[in-house]
Amino acid sequence: MSGTTRRRRHPPAVYRRRRLTVLLGLVIVIAAIWLLIAQPWRSWADAFASASTPTPSSSETTDVTTAIPVPETAGSQTPAPEEPGPETPSAPPEDAAPPPAAPAIEPCLARDVTVEAVTDQDTYAPGQNPQLSIRLTNVSAQDCTINVGTATQSFVITSGSDTWWRSTDCQSEPSDVVVTLKAGQSVASAAPLVWDRTRSSVSTCGSAERPRAAGGGASYHLSVEIGGFASTTSKQFLLY
Repeated sequence: MSGTTRRRRHPPAVYRRRRLTVLLGLVIVIAAIWLLIAQPWRSWADAFASASTPTPSSSETTDVTTAIPVPETAGSQTPAPEEPGPETPSAPPEDAAPPPAAPAIEPCLARDVTVEAVTDQDTYAPGQNPQLSIRLTNVSAQDCTINVGTATQSFVITSGSDTWWRSTDCQSEPSDVVVTLKAGQSVASAAPLVWDRTRSSVSTCGSAERPRAAGGGASYHLSVEIGGFASTTSKQFLLY
């Protein structure tokens, strides 16, 4: 009998468990490396953030689209806004009850509205023509009606005590447009009125020989009126 003791051989099940343990450890290592490289939680976080961010709806928008018509005058350019086509009203059912009468809306008063003269820039380089607009706001807590038609609008440009241009000097086809201005609502000219930097007068409408306004940094002021209400302050701008 040899003095060396033979090592006892383990059952096959022991070796199978050892192989499974090694294989499982290898899978865990590979998965850990993939997670460090791919970082899938970033895409999950981005998807959650995009899903939880609310999308603003049109009902949350407080700005009001422009609605004031633009006067047509000589010595100015007035891009015409696109007019919607007429809608055909549907006939109510014969047995339908008449709708209740809406409460009367009072005309706007001077304390109800503010009128602002607006220019698209504060300074104009040579060859640039100022674009003029009106902003009208109902500052009261009640709806009111106001005539915003071109017949009630006036744009006046002055330099010092010299009146250089009036939109009413050569205005054509003025019209009346009475609208309801809701409480807190603000509206502006549907399109700007472009001043061609010339002096206006009723005797030079359409003439190409009208005197041109001085540049070189000369200061001018725009004052406006609409619906019988004038802007409380003028808007200054410079011509170069």
